[in-house]
Amino acid sequence: MLQQAPEYIKDPRWQLSRDDFVPAYLKLYEINRSVFEERIEEGLKVLKNCEVCPRDCNVDRTNDEHGICRTGRFAYVGSYFPHFGEEDCLRGWNGSGTIFFSFCNLKCVFCQNHELSWEGAGQTVTPDRLSDMMIELQERGCHNINFVTPEHVVPQVLEAIPPAIEKGLRLPIVYNTSAFDSLHSLELMEDIVDIYMPDFKFWDPDLSRFYTTERRYPEVARAVVKEMHQQVGDLKFDENGLALRGLIVRHLVMPNGTGGAEEIFRFLTEEISEDTYVTVMDQYRPDAQVTKKPDRYEKISRRTSRKEFRKAKNAARQAGLYRLDERWRNPRSFRKIPFF
Repeated sequence: MLQQAPEYIKDPRWQLSRDDFVPAYLKLYEINRSVFEERIEEGLKVLKNCEVCPRDCNVDRTNDEHGICRTGRFAYVGSYFPHFGEEDCLRGWNGSGTIFFSFCNLKCVFCQNHELSWEGAGQTVTPDRLSDMMIELQERGCHNINFVTPEHVVPQVLEAIPPAIEKGLRLPIVYNTSAFDSLHSLELMEDIVDIYMPDFKFWDPDLSRFYTTERRYPEVARAVVKEMHQQVGDLKFDENGLALRGLIVRHLVMPNGTGGAEEIFRFLTEEISEDTYVTVMDQYRPDAQVTKKPDRYEKISRRTSRKEFRKAKNAARQAGLYRLDERWRNPRSFRKIPFF
């Protein structure tokens, strides 16, 4: 059954006209194309002694040397397709144009995409081929281009955008990340990304180290979310409830309060914005290493309960957040559903 769009989507403060909207990268390209060339050059320089992400492996990826992300000169893409499982403001009625990059700079023991993130299913793609993927998704009617786990391939993404523009790309770009990004990479993406969508996974450094191998993750994520919000601000929508520009923060609720939802939501309210658009996610299930070693990962070796999910959502509201993502489009109805 179709529901009414949430009131915060209709709020004039969060409205942008689709007719007047121009993607950030297109504005930059039209004003000064040399900026793209400079950023691509800078990205490749960082790739040569790799500091693309906070791991700082310092390998020469331009010569196909591999660090923790196991990705060399060119990006790996595991799949690309119109995705109908994203937030309603992204999937709309034609889907979000997701491009899933293989491998990952985190090693989450519970990863539900471990075939991509751990095993690297997929194939290498040149910048020209990556640009073709964007155009194919646009031609299929997708509402945006959604780069999933791009933390370790920012230079490769940068290379692909100018040829995509020349081929006619006009969709908003979504940067869909674990939030373990380098600030340097985010600076390269400023005025190119329209929508940042980090997943703030853990608040506690020790738990983060145990479940992702990275104790610094919470510290990095806090800095990353601040930088993203500084670049794009709070999330805004077009006349049909589709996201055009801004920040979406996801938090996956895990069993036994492992992620630290209360602390994360309080941080968002106090240090980012009480208007932050937040997706509280309930789809955690044991997977990957957790299923192989349930005794070692006992605290997260079961699904999140409905009670735990409700508690996390209440924590978001109690922290002062009110723009919480809700399903309001019928997933079986792939058509425009205007609310004005």
